[in-house]
Amino acid sequence: MPWKEPGKGDKDPWNSGGQQPPDLEEVFRNVNNRLRSIFGGGGGGKRKSDSSGSGGIFGIVLVALVLWAGFDSVHIVDEAEQGVVLRFGKYNRTLSPGINLTLPRPFETMTTVNVSSVRSLEDRGNMLTEDENLVEFVYKVQYRVAIAQDFLFNVRDPELTVKQAAESALRESVGTNRLDAILEGTQRETIRIETQRVLQETLDRYAAGIMINEFNLEDVNVPAQVREAYSDVIRAREDRERFIEEARVHANSVVPEARGQAARVIEEGEGYKASTVALAEGEARRFNLLLLEYLKAPEITRKRLYLQTMENVFARSQKVLLDAQSGGNILYLPLNQLGGANSGQALLPPVLTPDSGPVGENQASSRTSRREGRQ
Repeated sequence: MPWKEPGKGDKDPWNSGGQQPPDLEEVFRNVNNRLRSIFGGGGGGKRKSDSSGSGGIFGIVLVALVLWAGFDSVHIVDEAEQGVVLRFGKYNRTLSPGINLTLPRPFETMTTVNVSSVRSLEDRGNMLTEDENLVEFVYKVQYRVAIAQDFLFNVRDPELTVKQAAESALRESVGTNRLDAILEGTQRETIRIETQRVLQETLDRYAAGIMINEFNLEDVNVPAQVREAYSDVIRAREDRERFIEEARVHANSVVPEARGQAARVIEEGEGYKASTVALAEGEARRFNLLLLEYLKAPEITRKRLYLQTMENVFARSQKVLLDAQSGGNILYLPLNQLGGANSGQALLPPVLTPDSGPVGENQASSRTSRREGRQ
């Protein structure tokens, strides 16, 4: 849309209210006159014009220098940064976040360092374990700048320093552990913590101004060249564990049974011991009582003991009664079989001769003989 159209008036946005904008040439001319009056005023003719021109140039340069010095002396440091100030190339001070003033260059220079952001690096390496096996590690280190001055000036390449120190610390930790413990994971957390501790101590000894936030083991495995051989080792270890478990199960089934039998034998022995001791004590007590009776009546006690002994002897021996007073008839009575000692055997019939009388007489005579013998 044009600013000026026939019949619609002047629509120039720079000319509102009928006022004309100031002429730029006139503005520069007024500034130049003022600078001349300050730095090069006075004199006449051609000399006056020359001195006025040189004085104006000097004034412009001086104003530019002042503006540049002011611009170069004011620095705004972000919240996550620190400003390191060098005076003639030597460390002078560290600026905190906010608006800060320094001398213009080349007197002082400032370098900002981000001390809040977390930096990370990842690397891998092959290392020897305590049992002289090769294992491959993939690890990641996260760190940040703790002291900006040390970070800038104490180490030449901070990232390379962290990388080499991490590898050295990891080798130290891996070298004190066995391969099985590392791969099974039982010592992996211990290795991670120990490596982070040694890495931080190394960087502090270097005064690198770096704080380790985290050290992680991304992957742990044997190298590809020996992976097949190590698979055989793993299978052998699994077989060993299986055999050990089977032996443990067998032991759990056999040992309790053996312990039960041992306990039973011990209990039987204790029972036999108790019964034997009690029997012996009873016999000793009976003997003492018998001794008291013997001291009171020796003759009667001696005869009673004799009869009891003979009774025991005859009770264990086989007895046969013969009727010797009958004429030629002999009566055979196996008393042990009659008494039921050998009830399973058939009874032998009595031996009879032709001159023997009636069976009733023989039995009667045998009873008479037996009665007389008892008397």
